[in-house]
Amino acid sequence: MSAGSEPVGTIEVALNHTARLLEREPTLAVEQAAEILKVAPQHAGAMHLYGLALGAAGRGEDAVAALRRALALNPELPGAWRALADHLAAVGDTQGADAAYARHIKASTRDPRLLRPAAALCENDIPVAEALLRAHLKENPTDVAAIRMLAEVAARIGRYIDAENLLARCLELAPSFTTARTQYATVLNRQNRASEALQQIEPLLAAEPDNPHYRNLKATFLVGIGEYQQSIDLYRRILVEYPHQAKIWLMLGHVQKTAGHQEEAIEAYRRGIELSPGLGEAYWSLANLKTFRFAAADMAAMHAGLTRESGTVEDRLHLHFALGKAYEDESQYATSFQHYAAGNRLRRTQFHYSAEENSSFVQRSRELYTREFFAAREGVGCQAADPIFVVGLPRAGSTLVEQILSSHSLVEGTMELHDMISLARGLEVRGQPDRATQYLDVVATLTPQRLRALGEQYLDRTRIQRKTQAPFFIDKMPNNFRHLGLIHLILPRARIIDARRHPLGSCFSAFKQHFARGQYFTYELGELGRYYADYVELMAHFDAVLPGRVHRVNYEAMVEDTETEVRKLLEYCGLPFEPQCLKFYQNTRAVRTASSEQVRQPIFRDGLDQWRHYEPWLQPLKQALGATLEAHPEVPTLHAGAAAKGGA
Repeated sequence: MSAGSEPVGTIEVALNHTARLLEREPTLAVEQAAEILKVAPQHAGAMHLYGLALGAAGRGEDAVAALRRALALNPELPGAWRALADHLAAVGDTQGADAAYARHIKASTRDPRLLRPAAALCENDIPVAEALLRAHLKENPTDVAAIRMLAEVAARIGRYIDAENLLARCLELAPSFTTARTQYATVLNRQNRASEALQQIEPLLAAEPDNPHYRNLKATFLVGIGEYQQSIDLYRRILVEYPHQAKIWLMLGHVQKTAGHQEEAIEAYRRGIELSPGLGEAYWSLANLKTFRFAAADMAAMHAGLTRESGTVEDRLHLHFALGKAYEDESQYATSFQHYAAGNRLRRTQFHYSAEENSSFVQRSRELYTREFFAAREGVGCQAADPIFVVGLPRAGSTLVEQILSSHSLVEGTMELHDMISLARGLEVRGQPDRATQYLDVVATLTPQRLRALGEQYLDRTRIQRKTQAPFFIDKMPNNFRHLGLIHLILPRARIIDARRHPLGSCFSAFKQHFARGQYFTYELGELGRYYADYVELMAHFDAVLPGRVHRVNYEAMVEDTETEVRKLLEYCGLPFEPQCLKFYQNTRAVRTASSEQVRQPIFRDGLDQWRHYEPWLQPLKQALGATLEAHPEVPTLHAGAAAKGGA
């Protein structure tokens, strides 16, 4: 039949027949959809079906191109927007996926009252969308479409608890609302509740096993519960369908690094760079291995990336951090600092952080947690002794402490667990201007029964991270020092270790580290110094009101006399000495922090005094540290034969 001569009715019949082949014979569906397009190349529905068939046949990149063409022909195809969004989410294009999901909402909205908030979401006009949706829900409180849209608003501005509650209500009203369940899983994972997120995504995958977004989410959630090989296998299967997607190679590299497969991680990052030469995160990921050294060609490519017009702010800040590391390795410290400072300036513009709020939290903690307060609650809480908390500041030696302890036969290393922070956030007072400080007032009201229940809840939530029968496990979330009072109340027999490093060494190591998320105090030297001073003040307070409760490991002392410090550490934990704790670098467990490759090497001294090379530019940090720096004993440069460690 000649092009354009086929009656519309015949085309629709052919499309219906092809649609029925999607699940059973996707390859045949691709062939038939292609034949229809030869007759009607401008038929948006046919192009949409062609895109769906390509996706079902495992040709994800071709599917994206076809769906984009379909939407160019007809932007009002909600199914095409949804399918495109799923593919973009699968390849790590979060921004593109969010925009496509918003267009899906708008295109699928038939209620005229929701058209305006849907349009506001498409335009990312969050205040307008929120106001319109709240007004609508006041009159229509069970409108699940509006509830889900309001949850989208909450998630976009980081109000994940609010988004979670809205989505839970949405699914209570409409259990089969798959879009809401997908969003619910994502919101749970963003709160570091990967096991719960997996429970939500599994039934969706059972119904749509080939959905690219669901598979990508599952791979991400598997990392959150420590199932690294399953995640690697799943990413590799996804790459069969999307072999030219740089961000999937990047995600695969991250998991390979965590699992200790350094060569495979480097290969994945390199492949990402080949596919997207300006992908700053891939260069930073190589730098973040700490043991990797850039060649001259790499440095030239990174400089070119900084001037690329298509480069994003994310690309530029990652490239600056990577170049900072590259020039540091070349001993060009002035140039190195310029790049570290530039990366930090760009990152600091992306979030809100208040040093005043942090100082207020520390002051309120000191006022609440007195000797009398703890004495009145002696004997309460969950009496399990399983957890060993390693707290402090990031890049201060906590990963080294964890690696030493996890080399003991009775101790299991996990990762930086977010469960204690999540428990604390669950006690925050909603709607208060300073929710973090207000949570301390809630702690003061907790009954013995509630304190015990919180301890048991922590153990229940962390159980999925425990893969062995070891009686003790490590929670190495540095920021848990802020919640030391709560830890003592709900888990009074848990061990607490404070990993501490020289103020300038600790702070500068954090300053030159780009963290994947959080640690917002590290991107400006003055704020960083003030945070360190607050930390020292709070820990000194707990030393005074709970003497002997916290064991402090001084990084420099661990470097100078490792065996003595390891023996003291094990004694505090009630563990017998085991020689393998001195051979921690032979431990093959997965490590998820920036020090993952460094702690897989014997102790050496190269990085101990690295901050001294940058001392001419650290005056703002010194001023912010003030008396905290003055009170810290001067750390002499270790003698040449001393054992020291380059990582933290």
